[in-house]
Amino acid sequence: MATSYDHITESQAQLIRESQVFFVASAAPDLSPGPAGQGPVNLSPKGGTPLHVIDRNRVAYLDYTGSGNQTALHAGGPMTLMVMSTSRTDAAVVRLFGTATVTDLDASPLRDLVLSATADDIALRPRQVIEVEVDDTQTSCGYGVPIYEYVGQRTVSERGRSHKET
Repeated sequence: MATSYDHITESQAQLIRESQVFFVASAAPDLSPGPAGQGPVNLSPKGGTPLHVIDRNRVAYLDYTGSGNQTALHAGGPMTLMVMSTSRTDAAVVRLFGTATVTDLDASPLRDLVLSATADDIALRPRQVIEVEVDDTQTSCGYGVPIYEYVGQRTVSERGRSHKET
């Protein structure tokens, strides 16, 4: 059974800090469809750079070029971030519900923090800081999450393009 909170608990913050990957789901404030071929909701995996816990109701991460930038298009709309434990001994999923603010990297007061842990191996240019004001959090069991071992971040030479036709 899921447990909800009005802030990020210390246990949730620990899982967030340990996670090598997190997921971001965002939606346009009016739920209107995006550009051709894109729906009103976007879901993206993020890795190579941490999700920083700023305080009990705020997180932020460094966003890179290389995507359609749907998160920026959805600024001001609802956002859900999800982290999960992939260890054998501690199953858990944490969801953070809130609203994002997108700030150009050089204009962000969080610039130094997000640049303290960059994903240099992916060879993409840092673009902006995504900061999320967290309204609610939820922890659930995570029993459906497989057990995985972290090997490393994907580099440019390991990107592969077999699923992208262009």
